[in-house]
Amino acid sequence: MTSTDSARTVLAGLDGMRHDLEDFYRDLHEHPELSHQEARTASKVADRLRAAGYDVTTGVGGTGVVGVLHNGDGPRVLLRADMDALPVQEATGLDYASNVVATDASGDTVPVMHACGHDVHVACLATAAALLAAGRDQWSGSLVVLFQPAEEVGDGARGMLDDGLQQVVGSVDVAHAQHVLAMPAGIVVTRSGSVFAAANSMRVTVHGRGAHGSMPQAAIDPVVLAAMIVIRLQTIVSREIAPTEPAVLTVGAIRSGTKSNVIGDSAVIELNVRTYNDRTREGLLNAIRRIVTAECAASDSPKEPEFELYDEFPPTVNDDATTELLAAAFADFFGDDAQELPLQSASEDFSDIPTALGIPYSYWGIGGTDPDAYAVAAQAGRVSADIPVNHSPFFAPVIQPTLDRGVQALVVAALTHLGKDE
Repeated sequence: MTSTDSARTVLAGLDGMRHDLEDFYRDLHEHPELSHQEARTASKVADRLRAAGYDVTTGVGGTGVVGVLHNGDGPRVLLRADMDALPVQEATGLDYASNVVATDASGDTVPVMHACGHDVHVACLATAAALLAAGRDQWSGSLVVLFQPAEEVGDGARGMLDDGLQQVVGSVDVAHAQHVLAMPAGIVVTRSGSVFAAANSMRVTVHGRGAHGSMPQAAIDPVVLAAMIVIRLQTIVSREIAPTEPAVLTVGAIRSGTKSNVIGDSAVIELNVRTYNDRTREGLLNAIRRIVTAECAASDSPKEPEFELYDEFPPTVNDDATTELLAAAFADFFGDDAQELPLQSASEDFSDIPTALGIPYSYWGIGGTDPDAYAVAAQAGRVSADIPVNHSPFFAPVIQPTLDRGVQALVVAALTHLGKDE
């Protein structure tokens, strides 16, 4: 019996769990929780893991949940899902749409939505864990299932590690994770090497001199200064980074002033950079500092600008050998639905965990978009315009075949290492 045969045997139980899987997903979607606030989600996950026979540890890194199932000699495999949602007002119109509001880390009241598909990740991993527990006669080794908080702010994985995750999971040989993406539902996509970008957010404060809006000659206008900086920042990727080197720089927010006829005395610019290696990252950040400092000098700013880095995400770089093994297993199980994942400019903090544990990993994607809608958009050349992506208020993965594929991919990945070949 091959690992694929073992996966088919284990997954035969999915038919009996599908109704529960879909209901659990809808419940998670309707009750999203912000980063570091995932108490309800964590409790439900822990209950399901205990019922399936896992040794469960809760509260790791705040709300993190770890389940361990020992099943004889063999490799130790870690599967991870992230649990947190985003401060986004849902606009999907779904029957199970979120109406949740919550208080964020800054004390502001915000809407909350699973706009990135972490509800898919949780539902699929919880169900895969139950199936693998029920089908333990098909594999040998140990399975670690990890439900991580606070991926969206980039510190959830590090928080679990700082809180003793390595002691909880023990020795692990390989780690896997997956993400639902705005691609046709039904496909499973892998890629060796670089997959997701590293990310850094930067908060820049520039200083001017306030005055009455009718007397600009008495002011050093921070709004004009910020505007000039934003324009000049666009030249970094287009003129300082080689066209063959992927990089993204986005200014996401500018704040200054309180009234139309008042020139304020400072402006705050918040920006984000995405890169795939440390050299490009440092080059981008240094260029930002150089341009901001020069524009402040050009405007005769009375104070030096201030720079604050936050929300740092590591690059996701899949291990070649592990990914080749996984891609072959996916091709064997999914056939033509196993495809190659294009390089992604989004970011993830999953890799912090296997990096700290010193083990190889592979991270893959599953499609979540209605295949017919995607085909129509692709035919018209309007995928970017018509297909809602992660973090959009309209992001709504179709329930099937998305959930089935997510469960299947996790089981196949686990049994690629744990399955009994005879």
